[in-house]
Amino acid sequence: MTTTSNAMPTQADFFDRCVADGELLLATRYWTGGLRLEVDGAAIGFATKDGELINEIPDVGPGVVSISGSAETWEALTAPHPAPFAQMSVLTSLRGDGGLDRTGTDPVLWWQYLPAIERVSELLRAPGLEREPRRTEGSGTRIDSPVGGYLHVDIDVAGHGVLDHRIYYETAGSGIPLLLQHTAGAQSVQWRHLFEMPEITDHFQLIAYDLPFHGKSIPPVDQRWWEEEYKLEGALLRQVPVAVAKALGLVEPVFMGCSVGGLLALDLALHHPDVFRAVISVEGGLHIGGNWEGLSGMWHPQVSNSSKARLMEALCAPSSPEAYVKEVSQVYSAGWPPAFVGDLWYYMVDFDLRERAAEINTDQVSVHILNGEYDFSGSVTHGLAAHEAIAGSTHTVMTNMGHFPMQENPVTFAEYLQPILTAIRNAS
Repeated sequence: MTTTSNAMPTQADFFDRCVADGELLLATRYWTGGLRLEVDGAAIGFATKDGELINEIPDVGPGVVSISGSAETWEALTAPHPAPFAQMSVLTSLRGDGGLDRTGTDPVLWWQYLPAIERVSELLRAPGLEREPRRTEGSGTRIDSPVGGYLHVDIDVAGHGVLDHRIYYETAGSGIPLLLQHTAGAQSVQWRHLFEMPEITDHFQLIAYDLPFHGKSIPPVDQRWWEEEYKLEGALLRQVPVAVAKALGLVEPVFMGCSVGGLLALDLALHHPDVFRAVISVEGGLHIGGNWEGLSGMWHPQVSNSSKARLMEALCAPSSPEAYVKEVSQVYSAGWPPAFVGDLWYYMVDFDLRERAAEINTDQVSVHILNGEYDFSGSVTHGLAAHEAIAGSTHTVMTNMGHFPMQENPVTFAEYLQPILTAIRNAS
């Protein structure tokens, strides 16, 4: 059926795009039902049977994901280079304020086939999107810069006392120590690109670590953690970088974190200004909030890790290099399933500096905040609120950047980061 506006392709064109796309065909495996997209009463879509795409527009019913919206909404989502937040067709629908409706769709089915839904939203875009080139990484046999290791630190775990934790870290470079904290549910490999930038490592010793339960940092052996729901709280989280810095003998290190790590940066500036000379809060704010209970699909026994991973791609800027955006997704797919949603407890519920941010003394610890233009989670608005509340802090808006700048677009991120690092060096 041809729609009544240019918001959507014809049914024939739409199906041709879908059936020729390898990523979508992998994402629809085992699906029996289909996808129905409506715009002002007209519809396009495909049916599915055991993962095979069929050139039919399914009716709303069992196994069918149905999404409807106005032509104006769809046109914004399918623009060649969508405006900030309009790239997140799935996320805006999940939030309930993006102009899309999925009434009649089973919530578990939605989460199960979210990777397919998100891929379809990309296939709907008109041609013309230009992605930035990725970093040239060379070819042939070589060894990257970081050297990895493990250290044991004592961390006080609520209800369990002080427990030994085996923490993985990797390091490269020389100069001022710079601790690097990954995002929720991820691991230290997110910082790999910075390790290969001599303009940074000639002046800073980079140290990226995995939080307990993440990456190569195994859970503490003296805790029956498999019997408990994992929820990350600030009282535990703040101990980790402080303990790592102490164990490695770091003198007045800099701390930089993204997302959960970006919030942690401000938390450390408040609680441990005697440990760190500066903090860099990437995608940070004073309070994120949101409906944590609505994230049940991120740890549901019938939903795979690939769904939450694909959700993270929608937080990236549409112009970021595709290979690096997919790298973001792969890292999230590889994580321990409860870790991501458990980390979001700190991110959305536990962390709140709105009443105490003014106590941060930037004469004692300098504070630098960066927010990506395309990040709706740790948005520019969140970062500006933090900047206004923390006297003496700096704030930078990163255009054409999303929630994972150091991984999705590392070259451009380094351009925003370098003036901050230079200021820290000069102050030192």
